[in-house]
Amino acid sequence: MKVVRLLNIWSCQRWIRAQHSSARTCSSVSDRVQRRAVSTQSAEDLLKTDVLEPEEQDVFSVEEGTDVKEVKVPRRKYALLMAYSGNDYYGMQINPGVPTVESVLISALINAQCVHKDCTTTERAWLHLQRCARTDKGVSALGQLVSVRLFKSDNLMERINAHLPADIRILGVKQVTKGFNSKSMCEARTYSYTLPTFALTHGTEPDSSFRLSREDFHRFHHILTFYQGTHRYHNFTSHKTAEDPSVCRHIFRATLQEPYLDRGHEFTTIELTGQSFLLHQIRKMVGLALAVSRGAVPEDILPASVAAENRLRIRTAPGLGLVLEQTYFKWYNQRYGGDGLHAPLTWEDAAPAAQAFRKDHILPAIVQGELEDLSMTQWLTTLSHCGLEEL
Repeated sequence: MKVVRLLNIWSCQRWIRAQHSSARTCSSVSDRVQRRAVSTQSAEDLLKTDVLEPEEQDVFSVEEGTDVKEVKVPRRKYALLMAYSGNDYYGMQINPGVPTVESVLISALINAQCVHKDCTTTERAWLHLQRCARTDKGVSALGQLVSVRLFKSDNLMERINAHLPADIRILGVKQVTKGFNSKSMCEARTYSYTLPTFALTHGTEPDSSFRLSREDFHRFHHILTFYQGTHRYHNFTSHKTAEDPSVCRHIFRATLQEPYLDRGHEFTTIELTGQSFLLHQIRKMVGLALAVSRGAVPEDILPASVAAENRLRIRTAPGLGLVLEQTYFKWYNQRYGGDGLHAPLTWEDAAPAAQAFRKDHILPAIVQGELEDLSMTQWLTTLSHCGLEEL
């Protein structure tokens, strides 16, 4: 009788798993994305963690004359709003042997005595560090949010910035709940991609006299709007198949900004807002849009690229023009932003500093890369030769 009961339980569990598996489709992902980004269960768990856990402290031994006494230093979880120019870094996340934004940040935290001196780049459990997004080599940010556990202090931003290079800045610091995780609790991200306008039309070369026509402007904007909604982006990343539920991503907005002049050349900016993005997804989205706009591939390749039955190799646009602009934490702000203990994660006060950083560090690197190093020009040459290959 006991064996029969165990078999019945096992059968029920298999049936439940099968139901869950069959429900993982793009349409269900789209519905779930638009309802909420944080589940009720996870919210309850976070609340218990924040309310019930005791205050975290580190105990240090301090010598005072002939006596040694213990000193307790409280720790808190903070959200750091970061801006950086990615031109000289191999991405955000630590990569041994090469300079990254995260390795520079951790070194600054140690030198500013915001963390324990033994908290090295290889021993990071103490930090509880999470970044809102992984940015690739050469990619910049104005709205990167890092959650990290630090010693309690009233002037953290000034202390950390004193040990950072000019191309990496902390623009804001706010204390958050103990259970806060900048990656898992971020509901949406906005990226921009700045490029010269000659790249949007067929047969054009770098020329200071070139100006994008209104017809070509609206055509490229129309191409971008295809991405809005939920699609399978298995062709826009690496090592993913169409059957993997994680390739279903929802894009809220895809637009083209009005052109402007910089150093006599015309530039424009693509803006994309989505819940989250796969590795290289945005750069491949830009690459395919440019291929269509310049006539390297037909426009009907757009729906084919997100069809489950197709496997395509899409060219990856350069990382130079990509910038993480903003991150969104609506659920967290509604739940904790008005509790009297934590401030909402909105950064209006940091906007002037962010725009100054864009002007002084990010845009000059993009313009120099495009006009002097010919980043986009060289990539377009490979695009015309290779186009879009089917596997």
